[in-house]
Amino acid sequence: MILEKTIQRLELLHPKVIDLSLERLEKLLIKLDNPEKKLPPIVHVAGTNGKGSTISILRSIQSAAGRSSHVYTSPHLVNLTERFLIADKEIKGSTLVKLLKQCEEVNAESAITFFEIITAAGFLAFSKFEADLVLLEVGLGGRFDATNVISNPILSIITPISLDHQHYLGNTLPKIAIEKAGILKENKPAVIGKQYPEALEVIKLKAAETGSQLFIFDRDWSISETKESIKFEAGGDTRYFEKPSLRGTHQIQNSGIAIAAAHYMSELFPTQNSAIDKGLTTVRWSARLQKITKGPLAEILPNQVELWLDGGHNHDASLAISETIHNWKRQDPSLTVHLIFGSLNNREAEPLLVPFVEIIDSIQTVAIPKHQSTASPEDAANVALSLGCDAAPSNSLLSAIEAIISRTKGKRIILVYGSLYLAGSILEKNG
Repeated sequence: MILEKTIQRLELLHPKVIDLSLERLEKLLIKLDNPEKKLPPIVHVAGTNGKGSTISILRSIQSAAGRSSHVYTSPHLVNLTERFLIADKEIKGSTLVKLLKQCEEVNAESAITFFEIITAAGFLAFSKFEADLVLLEVGLGGRFDATNVISNPILSIITPISLDHQHYLGNTLPKIAIEKAGILKENKPAVIGKQYPEALEVIKLKAAETGSQLFIFDRDWSISETKESIKFEAGGDTRYFEKPSLRGTHQIQNSGIAIAAAHYMSELFPTQNSAIDKGLTTVRWSARLQKITKGPLAEILPNQVELWLDGGHNHDASLAISETIHNWKRQDPSLTVHLIFGSLNNREAEPLLVPFVEIIDSIQTVAIPKHQSTASPEDAANVALSLGCDAAPSNSLLSAIEAIISRTKGKRIILVYGSLYLAGSILEKNG
């Protein structure tokens, strides 16, 4: 309750939720004696999709080798404390409250966004405790994202870039890539995941300005899936690793980015197969093709019905998930897959739903509970119907699950999809 009240108070310090700038946070950090300059080596991660998964894989590989990491990610699913790992352990609510109050007092009611002040709290926390590494995820964009106040990361990573948050970052891939490439620092290396050609060209131009050495997917390194393993190739070296525990074909690419980071930064990451294999097979990252196996929601499922959850919320995420569903159905032609879809009203439903048109057997649309910006289930259902899908709105998650179960037979997967906020509400409901 104390943390919730602190959050509510801090959210009033700026009229906008998002106002991309570095100046406000830089001023606050100076007053806090620049904790961002007193941190372990920093790996800074930008991109559109796969940032959190890549960070979770890197952390898991580090942990497998007995090394600790501070981790900053966003957004959270249920509790704000999820965003901060201190030496691999989620920060205590009471500790976070103290840090936020310290930042609030020093800020002295100056205008600052919520993300900026919690970023300051994260830097403050990381400066107080020892770890071998900081894994720092960009919140939005990169160039003017609050995390980009850091000046000397040991490595930058840019995961695949696609169209997302166009109203903040620009409405074309090159414009968005300019923002993402803004994390590249003077003479510091960067690992670059799979990119569209126009985005990669922008990254290369920025690297030429900064003198950053780029290690680029499909030029310097590659990752592919075999029947039993994943194959990593770089500079004539071929190595085979265990497949990641994270589900989905897109997680092979995210694993490749993490392995590439270890390969090119051997002084920073473990490179032995045993540590990388253990890290890949033990990694966990909630709401990324997560199977719900426990809790009230799992208990209501009849035999032959599985409930899965994914927080994907843009077109390229839908493409990745649809590819995985296609593989599921190819392996078991009797399987049917049904979507429970909900999104925010600042997202167009059509780009999110189009990749599923040919492979999803039915869609139930829902509102995101307790969220004022939820999209209308009726509007989303109408979009799905216009695409030729079997679709209908539901007034709750439970009614959507019940509708699918009652109307279908055989082996079925129910996938809840469309928003991390929807995923978080379900994880909260399921305990």
